[in-house]
Order: sequence, then structure tokens, then C-alpha cells
Amino acid sequence: MPELPEVETIARNLREGNSQVPSVMGMRVTGAEVFWTRTIAQPDSKAFVTLVRGQEIRGVSRRAKYLVFELSEDYMLVHLRMSGDLILCPAGESCANHVRMRLQLDRDWQLDFNNPRKFGRVWLLEDPADLFSSLGPEPFDPTLTPEGFFASLSRRKRQIKPLLLDQGFIAGMGNIYTDEALNLAKIHPLTRADELDQEQADLLLESIRRVLNDGIRRNGASIDWVYQGGDFQNYFRVYQRTGEPCPDCGTPVERIVVGQRGTHLCPQCQTLG
Repeated sequence: MPELPEVETIARNLREGNSQVPSVMGMRVTGAEVFWTRTIAQPDSKAFVTLVRGQEIRGVSRRAKYLVFELSEDYMLVHLRMSGDLILCPAGESCANHVRMRLQLDRDWQLDFNNPRKFGRVWLLEDPADLFSSLGPEPFDPTLTPEGFFASLSRRKRQIKPLLLDQGFIAGMGNIYTDEALNLAKIHPLTRADELDQEQADLLLESIRRVLNDGIRRNGASIDWVYQGGDFQNYFRVYQRTGEPCPDCGTPVERIVVGQRGTHLCPQCQTLG
């Protein structure tokens, strides 16, 4: 957490603005403060403060779980990891309790990187290509065809859930949306990827795209004290619904551990073997 839909929602809100805050597009960075130096992954924190000052925000987008800020000279990448959030608030106000980095913006606004567990990181780079080189395709990439997806699965002997969580295989999936997609596709999380046939692979890719689109449409899921922007948690099929009825067959949802990750499934709809 946050996963692709939550990061996409944050990027969209910053790019487009909403009823509470304006768009950051066109705003200029007038200053920066780093309150925990390890927040800045590259360059060092002092260089970051110097280099980011004076740059204009020209674009806000997402790659995998990274927020991508296109600045007038560089790219600022933010990975929220377990507990990060970006909060735009009026200059001088205290809008969060664990701010590790702050950008002062013109027009009397500031952008705070709230990061309670300190896992999140920020990069300021001339070109993000090297940082993104190990990432797999985006789930919505039109070049990710059902045939290509099946071929990629067929080459992997790994269990399907850990594989979908591998950002080098497909970018942006996390625990929530992987459990939801596997349930929708009726695939057991322990199934080996190379055991899926073309029909199952087609359904899995369709299910991944469907649950991600649903998550984005509902502004992501708010399930803990970190991200509170959406309501997709009210529409979960299995995630964190242990003991509740499966929406398709009514069998109680079970929780198992796969690759050290809590995993939710319907034992009737998602049989192994």
C-alpha cells in the first residue's frame, strides 16, 4: 500500500486538482526542506535542495508505483512504499504529522511528503530510464497482448501470486489487487504460472485490468491509517474478507500465506490443480 490505483489517484489529483486544492501544473518550486536525509535516494539531500529550487512542474504521471514529476530541467520520482503520501496544502500549515520532505511552491502552496515508516524515497534525475529499466510492462500497455502475456507466463515456473507481485514481470500490482484479480479469474494463488493455459491467461489479464480500472474509478482503497482517498475497500471480493461469503458461490473466504504475504481466496472457486 499504496498500489497502482492509489498512486494513479494521487497523480491525477495533483495534476488536475480537485474541490479542495488546485492543480500543481505550472507551479514553481521556490524552496525545499528535507527533514530526514535518507528520504532522498539520489542525489544527496543537500544537492536535491539546491537542484530542485526554481524548477517548474510541467507534468505529473505514474510509472508502476512511482509518481513521476516532469520538471523544467529534471524528473522527480517519488516511491511511496508502505506508508507514504503526497499532500498539497496551503503554505505554512501543518497538514501531516510525519513530513520527511517539503517543497515550497509559488501561489502560497506546499507539497509535503508524509512518510511515517520512512520507507518512501525520492529521486531527482535528468533521465529516469535507468531507474525504470528493471520494471515490467504496465498492465494497461496495449503491447501487452493476451498472447504475449500467456507466453511470458509459460516461461515461468513460479507460483502465480509471487510472480504477479514481481515488478519486473508486470508493474504496479500489489497484494490487494493481485488477490482480487486471481479470485475474479478463478485461479488459486499457488498455481504455477507455466501450468495456466491460454484461456486462463486471457481471463487473468482481463481480470487484472478490470480490478485495477475499478480501483482507479473508486480512487483506490482506504484500508489503513495511511491512504484515505478512496472507497474501493467497500467492493472487495476477497481481500481482508476472511470468513465472509464469496460473492460468487457463498463459500467462506479463507486466508493463507503465500510468499510471506497474507493471501485471500475462495477455496471453492479457486481450486489448486
